[in-house]
Amino acid sequence: MSEENPQKICIVDDDPFLLDMYNLKFQQAGYEVMCYTDSSEALQALRGDTHFTAVLLDLVMPKTDGFEVLKTIREENLCNAGTVVCILTNQGQDKDIERAESYGIDGYLIKANTLPSEVLEYVQKLIEEKTNGQ
Repeated sequence: MSEENPQKICIVDDDPFLLDMYNLKFQQAGYEVMCYTDSSEALQALRGDTHFTAVLLDLVMPKTDGFEVLKTIREENLCNAGTVVCILTNQGQDKDIERAESYGIDGYLIKANTLPSEVLEYVQKLIEEKTNGQ
């Protein structure tokens, strides 16, 4: 990863403590991280000029839930083909996973079962796979 042009990660979660943990992990790995506790702010950032390498999205959010964010991302083409979209949630039921997968996500992690270092490794693997697959 280039120091002059770091890869950008967007993390959307309504839990500030978790955001801080993930933010620190990804920053330590050299990523530029933008964190949002509000889905509408995240969508505004995605609509902007910023190109994100990966978007990590919680499903249970106040106001606009993660499924609505996914739907908007796809309908408005807010992520290009090279952007990794990964769900990071505590919703582990099959119906939630299948619904998220219907939006063409790249990965799905259950927060309660995953250490922040494992989240970082998993997302890095997804980024590598997506980058090499293009």
